[in-house]
Amino acid sequence: MSDPVDVTVDADDESESVRIHDDGGEVEAGDATVRFSFSGTSDGGPVTGGDDEQSPDGNDDGNERRRIVDLDSVPTDSTLVFEARDGRCGVNCILHRSGDAVAAWRNSCPHQPEVLLDPGRGAIVRGDQLVCHKHGAQFEPDDGVCTHGPCAGDALDSIEVSVRDGDVYLIDERFERAERR
Repeated sequence: MSDPVDVTVDADDESESVRIHDDGGEVEAGDATVRFSFSGTSDGGPVTGGDDEQSPDGNDDGNERRRIVDLDSVPTDSTLVFEARDGRCGVNCILHRSGDAVAAWRNSCPHQPEVLLDPGRGAIVRGDQLVCHKHGAQFEPDDGVCTHGPCAGDALDSIEVSVRDGDVYLIDERFERAERR
């Protein structure tokens, strides 16, 4: 499959969205598991996909695969979109900078997970809070907790990142690598 497909599964009070870069996949939310194949050849079992890509310099030490961007490229007045990948599945994420600290979250509103906080041109930042462009929900820049709006008290799904030597790296163990979108 040449173009990735976004898949969202809603079950009970839980939602899971992933970006699929293969001919099939598996998505879990709550007690629901959805397996699918775009090629029509799935045997119904889990779909696995190896990832043979290496870092641009040819070695596979993991550092370049987890490097997202240089710190100076992360805005303080908006967000930057990247994708956290695990095998052939990806999760749309955003970065936001406050001084030299950087926070990352899944790029979705807890109220309606299909609504992107950053639809591609940067999320709204009012004062120091991220704002959902659809619902007006406001989120703290450090922990992602909603302070106002329909999801008050809920928090954005945090993605672990760190800043080292002027670069931002994905350190969240749920993912193998990061890619700029």
